Amino acid sequence: MSSDQLTSCMQAEAQTRGFSLDAAQLNACSVLQTAYEQCVKRSSPLPAVPLLRRLLGSVPAVTPVKGVYLHGGVGRGKSFVMNAFFSCVPLAQKQRIHFHRFMADVHARLTELKGCENPLLRIARDIARGVRLLCLDEFHIADITDAMLIRGLMQGLFDHGVVVVITSNTSPDDLYRNGLQRAQFLPTIALLKQSMAMVPFDSDVDYRLAFDPQSADISALPEAFTAMAEGHVDQKISLEIVGRAITARCLVDGAVWFDFHELCTGARGKADYIELANRFHTICLSGVPRFDQHSLAQARRFMWLVDEFYDRGVQLIFPDAASTAHFDHADLLDGEFKRVLSRLAEMQSRTYVSRSTN
Repeated sequence: MSSDQLTSCMQAEAQTRGFSLDAAQLNACSVLQTAYEQCVKRSSPLPAVPLLRRLLGSVPAVTPVKGVYLHGGVGRGKSFVMNAFFSCVPLAQKQRIHFHRFMADVHARLTELKGCENPLLRIARDIARGVRLLCLDEFHIADITDAMLIRGLMQGLFDHGVVVVITSNTSPDDLYRNGLQRAQFLPTIALLKQSMAMVPFDSDVDYRLAFDPQSADISALPEAFTAMAEGHVDQKISLEIVGRAITARCLVDGAVWFDFHELCTGARGKADYIELANRFHTICLSGVPRFDQHSLAQARRFMWLVDEFYDRGVQLIFPDAASTAHFDHADLLDGEFKRVLSRLAEMQSRTYVSRSTN
Protein backbone atom coordinates (compact mmCIF):
# COMPACT_ATOMS: atom_id res chain seq x y z
CA MET A 1 0.00 0.00 0.00
CA SER A 2 1.45 3.36 -1.06
CA SER A 3 1.44 6.47 1.11
CA ASP A 4 -1.52 7.82 -0.86
CA GLN A 5 -3.41 4.56 -0.40
CA LEU A 6 -2.78 4.51 3.35
CA THR A 7 -3.92 8.12 3.63
CA SER A 8 -7.02 7.34 1.57
CA CYS A 9 -7.81 4.38 3.80
CA MET A 10 -7.47 6.49 6.94
CA GLN A 11 -9.39 9.36 5.35
CA ALA A 12 -12.24 6.94 4.66
CA GLU A 13 -12.21 5.95 8.33
CA ALA A 14 -12.49 9.64 9.25
CA GLN A 15 -15.39 10.19 6.88
CA THR A 16 -17.36 7.46 8.64
CA ARG A 17 -17.04 9.64 11.74
CA GLY A 18 -18.20 12.76 9.91
CA PHE A 19 -14.93 14.71 9.53
CA SER A 20 -11.82 14.98 7.37
CA LEU A 21 -8.21 14.60 8.44
CA ASP A 22 -6.54 17.87 9.40
CA ALA A 23 -2.94 18.86 8.62
CA ALA A 24 -1.49 17.21 11.74
CA GLN A 25 -3.35 13.99 11.07
CA LEU A 26 -2.28 13.95 7.43
CA ASN A 27 1.32 14.42 8.55
CA ALA A 28 0.89 11.47 10.90
CA CYS A 29 -0.36 9.36 7.99
CA SER A 30 2.83 10.15 6.10
CA VAL A 31 5.03 9.14 9.04
CA LEU A 32 2.97 6.02 9.70
CA GLN A 33 3.62 4.86 6.14
CA THR A 34 7.11 3.73 7.21
CA ALA A 35 5.65 1.81 10.13
CA TYR A 36 3.12 0.25 7.75
CA GLU A 37 5.89 -0.96 5.44
CA GLN A 38 7.80 -2.44 8.38
CA CYS A 39 4.67 -4.30 9.47
CA VAL A 40 3.93 -5.91 6.13
CA LYS A 41 7.60 -6.89 5.67
CA ARG A 42 7.43 -8.86 8.90
CA SER A 43 4.04 -10.46 8.54
CA SER A 44 4.95 -13.65 10.42
CA PRO A 45 5.73 -13.99 14.13
CA LEU A 46 9.17 -14.83 15.38
CA PRO A 47 9.96 -18.56 15.47
CA ALA A 48 10.35 -20.19 18.84
CA VAL A 49 13.97 -20.30 19.97
CA PRO A 50 15.14 -23.72 21.24
CA LEU A 51 15.80 -23.87 24.97
CA LEU A 52 19.51 -24.63 24.56
CA ARG A 53 20.04 -21.63 22.29
CA ARG A 54 18.19 -19.42 24.77
CA LEU A 55 20.34 -20.66 27.63
CA LEU A 56 23.48 -20.01 25.61
CA GLY A 57 22.25 -16.58 24.62
CA SER A 58 22.33 -17.51 20.93
CA VAL A 59 19.20 -15.75 19.72
CA PRO A 60 18.87 -14.58 16.11
CA ALA A 61 19.25 -10.82 15.85
CA VAL A 62 16.35 -8.76 14.58
CA THR A 63 16.94 -5.36 13.05
CA PRO A 64 15.20 -2.78 15.27
CA VAL A 65 12.40 -0.89 13.56
CA LYS A 66 11.24 2.68 13.94
CA GLY A 67 8.10 3.10 15.98
CA VAL A 68 5.83 6.15 16.02
CA TYR A 69 5.01 8.36 19.02
CA LEU A 70 1.89 10.51 18.51
CA HIS A 71 1.63 13.26 21.11
CA GLY A 72 -0.44 16.37 21.69
CA GLY A 73 -3.28 17.90 23.65
CA VAL A 74 -6.53 16.29 24.68
CA GLY A 75 -8.96 15.37 21.90
CA ARG A 76 -6.67 16.20 18.96
CA GLY A 77 -7.41 12.96 17.15
CA LYS A 78 -4.36 10.93 18.16
CA SER A 79 -6.31 7.85 19.20
CA PHE A 80 -8.45 8.07 16.09
CA VAL A 81 -5.38 8.16 13.83
CA MET A 82 -3.83 5.20 15.63
CA ASN A 83 -7.08 3.21 15.49
CA ALA A 84 -7.57 4.02 11.80
CA PHE A 85 -3.98 3.00 11.06
CA PHE A 86 -4.51 -0.22 13.01
CA SER A 87 -7.62 -1.00 10.96
CA CYS A 88 -5.82 -0.32 7.67
CA VAL A 89 -2.86 -2.62 8.35
CA PRO A 90 -3.65 -6.03 6.75
CA LEU A 91 -1.94 -8.00 9.47
CA ALA A 92 -3.24 -10.72 11.77
CA GLN A 93 -0.39 -10.40 14.26
CA LYS A 94 -1.36 -7.03 15.67
CA GLN A 95 -2.68 -5.75 18.99
CA ARG A 96 -4.24 -2.47 20.05
CA ILE A 97 -4.53 -2.00 23.81
CA HIS A 98 -4.86 0.79 26.35
CA PHE A 99 -1.57 1.41 28.15
CA HIS A 100 -3.16 0.84 31.58
CA ARG A 101 -4.34 -2.60 30.53
CA PHE A 102 -1.03 -3.41 28.86
CA MET A 103 0.90 -2.65 32.05
CA ALA A 104 -1.58 -4.64 34.13
CA ASP A 105 -0.81 -7.63 31.90
CA VAL A 106 2.93 -6.98 32.28
CA HIS A 107 2.68 -6.89 36.07
CA ALA A 108 0.72 -10.15 36.03
CA ARG A 109 3.41 -11.79 33.88
CA LEU A 110 6.16 -10.49 36.17
CA THR A 111 4.42 -12.22 39.07
CA GLU A 112 4.34 -15.47 37.09
CA LEU A 113 8.03 -15.11 36.19
CA LYS A 114 9.22 -14.24 39.68
CA GLY A 115 12.71 -15.63 40.11
CA CYS A 116 13.41 -15.84 36.37
CA GLU A 117 16.42 -14.06 34.92
CA ASN A 118 15.65 -11.03 32.71
CA PRO A 119 11.86 -11.33 32.97
CA LEU A 120 11.22 -8.13 30.97
CA LEU A 121 13.18 -9.45 28.01
CA ARG A 122 11.27 -12.71 28.20
CA ILE A 123 7.95 -10.85 28.25
CA ALA A 124 9.03 -8.76 25.25
CA ARG A 125 10.09 -11.88 23.36
CA ASP A 126 6.79 -13.62 24.13
CA ILE A 127 4.86 -10.60 22.86
CA ALA A 128 6.99 -10.48 19.71
CA ARG A 129 6.19 -14.10 18.86
CA GLY A 130 2.55 -13.23 18.35
CA VAL A 131 2.52 -9.50 17.66
CA ARG A 132 4.25 -7.57 14.89
CA LEU A 133 2.33 -4.33 15.45
CA LEU A 134 1.62 -3.09 18.97
CA CYS A 135 -0.52 0.03 19.41
CA LEU A 136 -0.51 1.52 22.92
CA ASP A 137 -3.15 4.17 23.60
CA GLU A 138 -2.79 6.89 26.28
CA PHE A 139 0.85 6.21 27.20
CA HIS A 140 1.43 7.88 30.56
CA ILE A 141 3.92 7.19 33.35
CA ALA A 142 2.46 8.05 36.75
CA ASP A 143 4.37 5.91 39.26
CA ILE A 144 7.93 4.85 39.86
CA THR A 145 7.21 1.15 39.36
CA ASP A 146 6.14 1.62 35.75
CA ALA A 147 8.88 4.19 35.23
CA MET A 148 11.52 1.64 36.15
CA LEU A 149 9.98 -1.15 34.05
CA ILE A 150 9.20 0.56 30.79
CA ARG A 151 12.77 1.01 29.50
CA GLY A 152 13.66 -2.68 29.58
CA LEU A 153 10.31 -3.64 28.16
CA MET A 154 10.42 -1.17 25.27
CA GLN A 155 14.04 -2.02 24.50
CA GLY A 156 13.08 -5.68 24.28
CA LEU A 157 10.15 -4.95 21.96
CA PHE A 158 12.30 -2.81 19.68
CA ASP A 159 15.11 -5.39 19.62
CA HIS A 160 12.65 -8.12 18.60
CA GLY A 161 11.33 -6.09 15.69
CA VAL A 162 7.92 -5.14 17.06
CA VAL A 163 6.53 -1.98 15.47
CA VAL A 164 5.23 0.12 18.37
CA VAL A 165 2.79 2.99 17.86
CA ILE A 166 2.02 5.13 20.90
CA THR A 167 -0.44 7.92 21.63
CA SER A 168 0.17 10.25 24.55
CA ASN A 169 -0.98 13.62 25.80
CA THR A 170 2.62 14.20 26.86
CA SER A 171 5.75 14.70 24.81
CA PRO A 172 8.61 12.34 25.71
CA ASP A 173 10.57 15.13 27.41
CA ASP A 174 7.65 15.78 29.76
CA LEU A 175 6.96 12.17 30.71
CA TYR A 176 7.09 11.45 34.45
CA ARG A 177 7.95 15.10 35.13
CA ASN A 178 8.47 15.75 38.84
CA GLY A 179 8.31 12.00 39.42
CA LEU A 180 10.27 10.23 42.15
CA GLN A 181 13.87 9.49 41.06
CA ARG A 182 13.12 10.92 37.62
CA ALA A 183 16.82 11.01 36.74
CA GLN A 184 16.67 7.22 36.44
CA PHE A 185 13.88 7.60 33.89
CA LEU A 186 15.81 9.90 31.55
CA PRO A 187 17.45 7.00 29.63
CA THR A 188 13.93 5.77 28.84
CA ILE A 189 13.10 9.14 27.31
CA ALA A 190 16.29 8.96 25.25
CA LEU A 191 15.36 5.45 24.08
CA LEU A 192 11.90 6.56 22.95
CA LYS A 193 13.28 9.56 21.06
CA GLN A 194 15.97 7.44 19.42
CA SER A 195 13.73 4.52 18.48
CA MET A 196 10.50 6.27 17.51
CA ALA A 197 9.46 8.99 15.08
CA MET A 198 7.93 11.90 17.03
CA VAL A 199 4.66 13.25 15.59
CA PRO A 200 3.16 16.30 17.35
CA PHE A 201 -0.56 17.04 17.15
CA ASP A 202 -0.98 20.78 17.54
CA SER A 203 -4.50 21.35 16.21
CA ASP A 204 -6.74 23.68 18.23
CA VAL A 205 -9.78 21.47 17.60
CA ASP A 206 -11.00 19.02 20.25
CA TYR A 207 -12.73 16.45 18.05
CA ARG A 208 -14.42 14.79 21.01
CA LEU A 209 -16.54 17.88 21.59
CA ALA A 210 -17.87 17.84 18.02
CA PHE A 211 -20.40 15.05 18.59
CA ASP A 212 -24.16 15.45 18.90
CA PRO A 213 -25.25 15.70 22.55
CA GLN A 214 -27.14 12.75 23.98
CA SER A 215 -30.67 13.20 25.23
CA ALA A 216 -30.86 14.53 28.77
CA ASP A 217 -32.65 11.32 29.75
CA ILE A 218 -29.24 9.66 30.00
CA SER A 219 -28.53 11.76 33.10
CA ALA A 220 -31.60 10.55 34.98
CA LEU A 221 -29.72 7.76 36.71
CA PRO A 222 -32.48 5.81 38.50
CA GLU A 223 -34.87 6.02 35.56
CA ALA A 224 -32.20 5.13 33.02
CA PHE A 225 -31.02 2.12 35.01
CA THR A 226 -34.56 0.87 35.57
CA ALA A 227 -35.30 1.20 31.87
CA MET A 228 -32.36 -1.08 31.06
CA ALA A 229 -33.61 -3.75 33.44
CA GLU A 230 -35.99 -5.94 31.46
CA GLY A 231 -36.10 -8.64 34.08
CA HIS A 232 -35.24 -9.21 37.74
CA VAL A 233 -32.98 -6.59 39.33
CA ASP A 234 -30.64 -7.69 42.14
CA GLN A 235 -30.21 -4.97 44.76
CA LYS A 236 -27.43 -4.42 47.29
CA ILE A 237 -25.42 -7.32 45.96
CA SER A 238 -21.78 -8.09 46.78
CA LEU A 239 -19.47 -8.75 43.82
CA GLU A 240 -15.89 -9.98 43.79
CA ILE A 241 -13.61 -7.77 41.71
CA VAL A 242 -9.89 -8.62 41.60
CA GLY A 243 -10.30 -10.79 44.68
CA ARG A 244 -11.99 -8.11 46.80
CA ALA A 245 -15.65 -7.59 47.66
CA ILE A 246 -17.48 -4.57 46.26
CA THR A 247 -21.12 -3.66 46.84
CA ALA A 248 -23.37 -2.84 43.89
CA ARG A 249 -26.63 -0.97 44.44
CA CYS A 250 -28.34 -2.76 41.56
CA LEU A 251 -27.35 -5.46 39.11
CA VAL A 252 -29.03 -6.67 35.95
CA ASP A 253 -27.55 -8.66 33.08
CA GLY A 254 -24.69 -6.60 31.67
CA ALA A 255 -25.46 -3.47 33.71
CA VAL A 256 -24.52 -2.47 37.24
CA TRP A 257 -24.98 0.54 39.53
CA PHE A 258 -22.30 1.58 42.03
CA ASP A 259 -21.87 4.43 44.45
CA PHE A 260 -18.76 6.48 43.70
CA HIS A 261 -17.01 5.60 46.97
CA GLU A 262 -17.18 1.89 46.10
CA LEU A 263 -15.14 2.39 42.92
CA CYS A 264 -12.86 5.33 43.63
CA THR A 265 -11.88 5.20 47.30
CA GLY A 266 -9.75 2.79 49.26
CA ALA A 267 -7.48 0.31 47.52
CA ARG A 268 -9.21 0.34 44.13
CA GLY A 269 -7.03 0.72 41.05
CA LYS A 270 -6.61 0.12 37.32
CA ALA A 271 -6.99 -3.64 37.58
CA ASP A 272 -10.46 -3.19 39.10
CA TYR A 273 -11.61 -1.00 36.22
CA ILE A 274 -10.21 -3.41 33.64
CA GLU A 275 -12.21 -6.28 35.17
CA LEU A 276 -15.37 -4.15 35.41
CA ALA A 277 -15.04 -3.24 31.73
CA ASN A 278 -14.69 -6.94 30.92
CA ARG A 279 -17.88 -7.82 32.80
CA PHE A 280 -20.32 -4.97 32.13
CA HIS A 281 -21.45 -2.97 29.09
CA THR A 282 -23.18 -0.30 31.19
CA ILE A 283 -22.08 1.11 34.55
CA CYS A 284 -24.10 3.65 36.52
CA LEU A 285 -22.26 5.77 39.06
CA SER A 286 -23.91 7.90 41.74
CA GLY A 287 -22.48 10.26 44.33
CA VAL A 288 -19.66 11.68 42.19
CA PRO A 289 -18.15 14.56 44.24
CA ARG A 290 -16.73 17.89 43.17
CA PHE A 291 -13.03 17.19 42.82
CA ASP A 292 -10.39 19.58 44.12
CA GLN A 293 -6.84 19.59 45.48
CA HIS A 294 -8.07 17.76 48.60
CA SER A 295 -9.38 14.77 46.67
CA LEU A 296 -6.52 14.04 44.28
CA ALA A 297 -6.44 10.30 45.03
CA GLN A 298 -10.14 9.97 44.20
CA ALA A 299 -9.71 12.16 41.11
CA ARG A 300 -6.86 9.97 39.85
CA ARG A 301 -8.89 6.78 40.30
CA PHE A 302 -11.84 8.38 38.56
CA MET A 303 -9.53 9.36 35.68
CA TRP A 304 -8.32 5.75 35.39
CA LEU A 305 -11.93 4.57 35.46
CA VAL A 306 -13.02 6.94 32.69
CA ASP A 307 -9.97 6.09 30.54
CA GLU A 308 -10.62 2.36 30.77
CA PHE A 309 -14.37 2.57 30.23
CA TYR A 310 -13.92 4.95 27.30
CA ASP A 311 -11.33 2.69 25.71
CA ARG A 312 -13.59 -0.35 26.05
CA GLY A 313 -16.80 1.37 24.91
CA VAL A 314 -18.51 0.97 28.28
CA GLN A 315 -21.56 3.18 28.71
CA LEU A 316 -20.94 5.28 31.84
CA ILE A 317 -23.97 6.98 33.33
CA PHE A 318 -24.04 9.46 36.20
CA PRO A 319 -25.97 12.68 36.89
CA ASP A 320 -24.58 15.76 35.13
CA ALA A 321 -21.96 13.64 33.39
CA ALA A 322 -21.63 16.03 30.46
CA SER A 323 -21.35 19.18 32.58
CA THR A 324 -18.26 20.61 34.25
CA ALA A 325 -19.97 21.06 37.62
CA HIS A 326 -17.95 18.26 39.22
CA PHE A 327 -14.66 19.42 37.75
CA ASP A 328 -13.99 22.98 38.83
CA HIS A 329 -10.27 22.27 38.68
CA ALA A 330 -9.55 20.85 35.22
CA ASP A 331 -5.84 21.44 35.92
CA LEU A 332 -5.82 18.64 38.48
CA LEU A 333 -3.12 15.99 38.14
CA ASP A 334 -0.85 18.16 35.99
CA GLY A 335 -3.66 18.88 33.54
CA GLU A 336 -4.41 15.20 32.85
CA PHE A 337 -7.92 15.77 34.16
CA LYS A 338 -8.75 17.80 31.04
CA ARG A 339 -8.88 14.48 29.22
CA VAL A 340 -11.63 13.32 31.60
CA LEU A 341 -13.79 16.32 30.68
CA SER A 342 -13.29 15.71 26.99
CA ARG A 343 -13.98 11.99 27.17
CA LEU A 344 -17.04 12.38 29.37
CA ALA A 345 -18.48 14.81 26.84
CA GLU A 346 -18.08 12.20 24.10
CA MET A 347 -19.35 9.38 26.30
CA GLN A 348 -22.69 11.17 26.60
CA SER A 349 -23.02 11.53 22.83
CA ARG A 350 -25.31 9.50 20.60
CA THR A 351 -22.30 8.38 18.58
CA TYR A 352 -20.53 6.88 21.60
CA VAL A 353 -23.65 5.31 23.09
CA SER A 354 -24.42 3.75 19.71
CA ARG A 355 -20.87 2.35 19.53
CA SER A 356 -21.03 0.98 23.08
CA THR A 357 -24.27 -0.88 22.44
CA ASN A 358 -23.19 -2.51 19.16
